Amino acid sequence: MSFVLRPEHITPPLSPGRAHEIAEKFDLRALTPDFLANPYPVYAALREHEPVRRMPDGSVFLTRCADLMAVYRDAQAFSSDKQVEFAPKYGKGSALFEHHTTSLVFNDPPLHTRVRRLIMGALTRRAIADMEPGLIALVDSLLDNLAERGGGDLVEDFASAIPVEIIGNLLDVPHTDRSPLRDWSLAILGALEPTITPAQQALGNQAVTDMLVYLRTLVVQRRQRPGDPERDVLTRLIQGEAGGEKLSEVELLQNCIFLLNAGHETTTNLIGNGLIALQEHPQARHFLHTALKQTERDAAAQEAMLTCAVDEFLRFESSNQLGNRRAVKDTQVGGVDLPAGTLVTLCIGAANRDPAQFPDPEALNLARENNKHLAFGFGIHQCAGLSLARLEGRIAIGRFLQRFPDFKLTEAPVRGGRARFRGFLRAPFSVS
Repeated sequence: MSFVLRPEHITPPLSPGRAHEIAEKFDLRALTPDFLANPYPVYAALREHEPVRRMPDGSVFLTRCADLMAVYRDAQAFSSDKQVEFAPKYGKGSALFEHHTTSLVFNDPPLHTRVRRLIMGALTRRAIADMEPGLIALVDSLLDNLAERGGGDLVEDFASAIPVEIIGNLLDVPHTDRSPLRDWSLAILGALEPTITPAQQALGNQAVTDMLVYLRTLVVQRRQRPGDPERDVLTRLIQGEAGGEKLSEVELLQNCIFLLNAGHETTTNLIGNGLIALQEHPQARHFLHTALKQTERDAAAQEAMLTCAVDEFLRFESSNQLGNRRAVKDTQVGGVDLPAGTLVTLCIGAANRDPAQFPDPEALNLARENNKHLAFGFGIHQCAGLSLARLEGRIAIGRFLQRFPDFKLTEAPVRGGRARFRGFLRAPFSVS
């Protein structure tokens, strides 16, 4: 049976009336299936009519790019520490609480500063450049396998397989131990959704526990046989800075979990969202395929063109749609007073389609210039792995389209059904 891809298979159309109806009742803890399928019309309605939306629980939801930038810039007024927010959600002492309140992304200096500095020391420009040949070999082997089979699943067989290997390599996780990483990651990150079921919470707690058991063994082995701290992030985290402070065992283990998760799900979504967007937007697909042909003898030009395209995929369909802060003093955002203690949700997905920042924001323009999107955040918490993510996206999407210019989805792709991390669970396709 043939399958014809139409836009409604991916982002179901939402009438202006329905978008306004959802926006008027918008509550992050009571999201509708319509919203989860296609949040962008709702974001637009909120941005226009209630850009600083007060939730029933007293938190606020921000949708304008300028407001998000103001919060990102002011780390003195807005904290990333989540102990106050996560204690009632997970319960103090739970595995999820300990993990999410110790990891890099949900902390303020000085812990954030120490951990980020150690990670960045192993993610230098040279180190990332050195990863490119191995990444190309990995992608080509996956493409060879798909070619032999005549297709497969864009997510399971391609997009998710790449970051698992790359992050596994960064921590030097043995290949035989990598199979559980994706399921652990999905369970732990799934628990960050605005509302979760008891079953999701139990699954997340178990995933943290299982990862800790595994990582303790890995850390013992690495202490006995250290790797190159310029390439091996785990060795670098264990050894700390020369003559400087070292991480505690809890900080070390929890930030290893963070690295495995943060580098996995968002990059999977970037690659999957990008390839499926090319199916939904034939003109963009034709443009990219033509540009790849025109630059095939000019490596620098092709890299620049693909990097530009990857940034547009990230803007158009941000892998991570939501961020969070807590006001630690009385302050103001977008002309609205926020008392100390106010929880703030930063809607990255909405800010990245703000017409005040991006001309024609609803269009997928792979040649977009001055694309200052917020998919990697901004300020002191800007994603430490953004250069690596761009490299993975560039190599994966570029080589996939060069190898399979006529690939087609064979079934409607299945969304993950999550508000924070926007991506697909399944997307079966054929190579011609």
